[in-house]
Amino acid sequence: MGGVSASDPPSSDNGSDRSPLVDGQTLVTDGREFAVSVSARRKRLGLTVERDGSLTMRVPQDCEIRRAEAFARKSRSWIEAKLRLREQHRPAHPVRAFREGETFRYLGREYRLLLVDEGGAPVRLVSGRLVLDKAVAVEPRLARRELVAWYRKSGLRWAQGRLQPWAARMEVPEPAVTVRDVGNRWGTYRQGEGENGRVALHWAVFQLPSHLVDYVIAHELAHIKIAGHGPDYWMLLRRAIPDCESRKEELDDLGRRLWLGKIVSAGDG
Repeated sequence: MGGVSASDPPSSDNGSDRSPLVDGQTLVTDGREFAVSVSARRKRLGLTVERDGSLTMRVPQDCEIRRAEAFARKSRSWIEAKLRLREQHRPAHPVRAFREGETFRYLGREYRLLLVDEGGAPVRLVSGRLVLDKAVAVEPRLARRELVAWYRKSGLRWAQGRLQPWAARMEVPEPAVTVRDVGNRWGTYRQGEGENGRVALHWAVFQLPSHLVDYVIAHELAHIKIAGHGPDYWMLLRRAIPDCESRKEELDDLGRRLWLGKIVSAGDG
């Protein structure tokens, strides 16, 4: 990849080019904005194109602005190729309504919504149907909140049963796990949260087939050993999941079509 060399970067509006980057800072280079994530575990710089098309630059501690700017310029062709690919595979996340027969997925299987007026938990799986209380369904925002809470609770219970076997296979300590909205990622790993760190999984992940949820879990566990996504990282993940590349492609395809919580507004009927 071509670009300006690290030893001779042009001037910018990011401050002194010898100043270290700060976690959460926005770096602007050639009109592009990069959200900066600083990690003491990193040795190299890395880039991520998030699901919404935004750019995140991951850097080691004390990384100077000029080094990051040079890296961004050298990565221009890679960034443009990834953004073109995203345009070709633009997310098509569905909109859902809480009406009889609407379909929702859990662990790869479709369940039709059944509205009932019989009390009990507001959302539950019963005999192959996703049951929702009618009193909840008439208030879309409440129904959305209850359904997301169900995904979080059910997903956490499932993930807790999968984490230990995957941690043992990858020879890493078992971290704590939580299920929540993690924004533009399917999962994250944070060192220093709890005894062995913490894995957070997006609640929407549990709409995917189980082998892809396993991939997301293993993907995050690999970060316990290796912070970035360099060759060593993929070698580690490939030892645990030999078909990790094909699973990643499948995740990229199915992931852009997951329900992320958007609901039909009252005016849409």
